[in-house]
Amino acid sequence: MRPLPEIDTIRRSERMEPLDNRRLRRALDEGTWVKVAPGAFVRSDHWLMLTPIERHRVRVHEVARRLEPGAVISHAAAAAEHGIDMLDPWPEAVDVTCGPATGGRSSGVVRRHTRDRRTLEVMPFGRHMITTPAQTALDLARSLRFLPAVASVDQAIWADRPGGELTDIDTIHELWTRDAHHRGQVRALRVLSFAERGAANVRESHCRVELARLGFPRPRLQERRMLRTGRLVFADFYFPEADHWGEFDGEGKYRDAALRRPGHDAADAVIDEKNRENEIRREVRGFSRWDRTDVERPRRLYDILTGDGLRSALPRP
Repeated sequence: MRPLPEIDTIRRSERMEPLDNRRLRRALDEGTWVKVAPGAFVRSDHWLMLTPIERHRVRVHEVARRLEPGAVISHAAAAAEHGIDMLDPWPEAVDVTCGPATGGRSSGVVRRHTRDRRTLEVMPFGRHMITTPAQTALDLARSLRFLPAVASVDQAIWADRPGGELTDIDTIHELWTRDAHHRGQVRALRVLSFAERGAANVRESHCRVELARLGFPRPRLQERRMLRTGRLVFADFYFPEADHWGEFDGEGKYRDAALRRPGHDAADAVIDEKNRENEIRREVRGFSRWDRTDVERPRRLYDILTGDGLRSALPRP
């Protein structure tokens, strides 16, 4: 498993002297410390530096410290630990799967899922167990709405993940067939049929779902092309029948210095991206660019693509 981020944490169970509740309450009210689990507190400036998935991992580990040995960490909690990102906000509670006889009730800290644990594919997680990446992806496909489920399964099978894909669609399908009577099987099959190993992040998965809902042809992802200028480029979305190039314009390449070339500032990134677009436009019939706000307003995405010449099988929503 990946190491946890290094952050300052106070745990009641590890202190020789009891915490001053009034001083702690004041620190929480002032926002200098954040409560992440019962009896566990993190400095707020450290907490705000973490990504949402890292924050949930911290919660998972703090809650796991308080669980009886042998718990099975699952669903969103397992996704965070494996690095499977989610489109929906991360839950406050930690997902745990229990047997029917010992399940107990969910609380504000733990969200319990009851099922026969013998059907689960698990791996060690300290003194507990955790569902494997394939089992985690399948559990999310069974339980989430179509869009966030697709995004998470895409993440689990992402081919270009640093270190390699976590699992593959055939392995998830095999688990699906082993437990044919589980709730959510039909929903999961629809998700698995739509999953794509080329989606680099959950926002690209969101785009794929909306493109399908709007009636556009299914694109190829991460299309590789060497331009006449010698520049190697990759398309987020390429529609081969129409020779149409699609780009999802995230803000990271402009705002995050780590994603820019050494010595280049935000202005250099904008200029380089514009030059790249001009070179691509000279070699394709159509080119479209959109951002997150366009995907969240499907009519606007529809107008952008059709305005750029890409045909849809459906009328304007």
